[in-house]
Amino acid sequence: MQLGYTDSVMPNVKTAISLQQSLFDRVKELAQDLEVPRSRVFVLALEEFIRRHENRNLLTRINAAYEDSPESERKRLRQMRRSHRRIVEGEW
Repeated sequence: MQLGYTDSVMPNVKTAISLQQSLFDRVKELAQDLEVPRSRVFVLALEEFIRRHENRNLLTRINAAYEDSPESERKRLRQMRRSHRRIVEGEW
């Protein structure tokens, strides 16, 4: 299975990490199943983790941006109704 490298032009950096043996064994097995190096499995996992984190942050910012909107709209509608009621009551 061919899994494309996203940053093939960028230089690679080596790093050491500590894992529980059971997790390492699962990664090793997955790498064999996918026919990719173990390091590629870690890269794919990190890319996915970062993508999800960024998406959660974006969703949080979007929700925060719209959070005030419905409440502000409700406040405006209440103010408009009160104002309208005062105007109408004076005419009847």
